Amino acid sequence: MAGPTTARRGQRQQKSSGRPLRLRRLRRPSPRAVVLSALGVVLLGAAVLWLLYGSPWLRVEHVSVSGTRVLTTAQVREAAQVPSGDPLVSVDTGAVADRVRQRLPRVATVDVSRSWPHGIDVKVVERTAVMVEKKGGKFVEVDAHGVRFATVSRAPDSVPVLELSLSRSPSAAASLRRFGESRLVREAVTVAGDLPAAVSRQARTVKVRTYDDISLELTGGRSVSWGSSEKGRQKARALTALMKAAPHARHFDVSVPTAPASSGS
Repeated sequence: MAGPTTARRGQRQQKSSGRPLRLRRLRRPSPRAVVLSALGVVLLGAAVLWLLYGSPWLRVEHVSVSGTRVLTTAQVREAAQVPSGDPLVSVDTGAVADRVRQRLPRVATVDVSRSWPHGIDVKVVERTAVMVEKKGGKFVEVDAHGVRFATVSRAPDSVPVLELSLSRSPSAAASLRRFGESRLVREAVTVAGDLPAAVSRQARTVKVRTYDDISLELTGGRSVSWGSSEKGRQKARALTALMKAAPHARHFDVSVPTAPASSGS
């Protein structure tokens, strides 16, 4: 039987020697093909830019507002000042949100986004009053962070009135100098937030004389000495137990929660 051919023997010797076979060279694109590809990319980019900034199809036509309770959608749109007819992509959503916050103090948070192809969505969360401060026959609403955000002619229902009695004694003046009025308002808000739910519904006034002298007036002529805002949860539990043990008492003192006391009947 005849042996292998010379070509086959050469292939076998090449494989056994471990040397790689020579690959065919890839064909390089011609200069003309490179130029045409680059031109295509440029034209595509120009078309996209024109579509976003120059075409009449992706422009602001309407502003949607959601989340309002007291404010109106017209008030939010006016504060946002979104330019109608401008390219949607060019609207500075951060600047729109800043304008809403600055011009509408009632707004706690605001989110502004594009709604392709023609809209801007403005979602707001309004502040909620946890107490009000009486000023010249009107009421200044205060939120859970102690921020005074709106003046209204009528106090919201079931919201206690904040009474700052800071100038009637040397200790009150010293407390005001040390902590500042804003801090004392926040302390009052903290106390209101720590009240048991049943007591919170009965609270009519939160009085602040000094940092550690905060008291409450409840319905039915009852009162609570709370002290400072510290140990609020302990004081809330002590007040709940005290009111159950002495339901006809007129005054409750939980300024020292480990030794609560009640008086009057």
